[in-house]
Amino acid sequence: MKISMTALVAALLLSHQAHAAVSASEASQLGQKLTIMGAEKAGNAEKTIPAYTGGLSKVPAGLKVTNGKRPSPFDDEKPSLVIKSQNMASYNAKLTEGTKTLFKKYPEFRMDVYPTHRTVAFPQSVLDATRKCAETAELINNNNGVKGAKACIPFPIPKNGSEAIWNHKLRYDSKSYSFKYEAYNVDRSGRAVMASKGENEVYYPFQDASNKTDQLLNFTINYTGPARRAGEKLLVIDPLDDVAVGRRAWQYMPGQRRTKLAPNVAYDAPNPSTAGASTYDDALMFNGAIDRYDWKLVGKKEMYVPYNNYKLSYFSTPEQALKPNFINPDVVRWELHRVWEVEATLKPNKRHVYSKRTFYLDEDSWIILASDQYDARGQLYRSGFAFMTMSYDEVAPFTSNYVHYDFVAQMYAMNFWPHCSRCGLEYKPVSPSVFTPDSLAGMGVR
Repeated sequence: MKISMTALVAALLLSHQAHAAVSASEASQLGQKLTIMGAEKAGNAEKTIPAYTGGLSKVPAGLKVTNGKRPSPFDDEKPSLVIKSQNMASYNAKLTEGTKTLFKKYPEFRMDVYPTHRTVAFPQSVLDATRKCAETAELINNNNGVKGAKACIPFPIPKNGSEAIWNHKLRYDSKSYSFKYEAYNVDRSGRAVMASKGENEVYYPFQDASNKTDQLLNFTINYTGPARRAGEKLLVIDPLDDVAVGRRAWQYMPGQRRTKLAPNVAYDAPNPSTAGASTYDDALMFNGAIDRYDWKLVGKKEMYVPYNNYKLSYFSTPEQALKPNFINPDVVRWELHRVWEVEATLKPNKRHVYSKRTFYLDEDSWIILASDQYDARGQLYRSGFAFMTMSYDEVAPFTSNYVHYDFVAQMYAMNFWPHCSRCGLEYKPVSPSVFTPDSLAGMGVR
């Protein structure tokens, strides 16, 4: 018994050491060789990725935010490279498996690659807090929770895949905002059908230094369409410990006129916002608990990813953007950026529709920009892409608009698209009273 207890204590100590904060010496790189967020400050040798100079932290001259829509600062630019199925082999090393599959399945698919702009910026308070969190933040409860961090990116110098994916979960999107959106599914015949539309209220207690709770995210959706969905409402409250506390969710169904707990709003349950064409933890490219996977930090690489997609996000109509098989290449902007590659492998004793997932996280923001999801046979099932834009008026990236291509069903789903005439993204304080089960019945009626 004495020997086994000693071994247990040693194992616990090793586990703690493996997930402890970085040393002061390591943290001293932040703001020097590295940005405060842990990105390489320098550009690449080929000069196709520029040095980081602080990002887009103010409204560019001549631009005006109107009705929650932000014009592109780069409208005058032309593609510096066009990748097609005929020349894709020359760029394979910088393509995700999802983009390679799009080229192979659809020869008319193309990627218009524009000059790279490292536009991501953060408030000074977030930068200051991140510098401190680097030396205090650590994973707890078998990597399923975080402590020693507040209003920051906790692991700007990640040591493992779990730290990297927690950086995405705790990324800075501002403290609170609301946006109206539409979601569409495009089937194999090329027909675009609205899956849902609604208004989202989002609040990040973790990013609010004045909030003393152990909550990560408060999120509501008030569905306003199509007609069969109007009046439904969803509330999700995510904690800083996925397992010890766990997600809490409630739904209001107007036909039943009552609010009920929704324990299945998690993991691989079909997401009604996309009419079941993606999972709940596909939302925002990944959200929710990480406990069903082993997470590996593969490393950093240069990849062609969607970036600075103002035209698609705010100023494209379904008729312009939603073409058969894939989004119209004319409205998608691709850029070359350095990303962290993180691989998630399903644990032997866990169940999920995806056996493996690969995520590509932007080095400047920790946002997942692209992902590949594999089925139980190890074959590519779905691939996702996020259409990040920098909200230069708020100094916060907007990360919610994304698409998933389903290569089995031969369709794709665009979710949280703030493009429509009455849509848009507004930054404003959100009352905590919005994020209670009692609020759903009053706000989720026809």
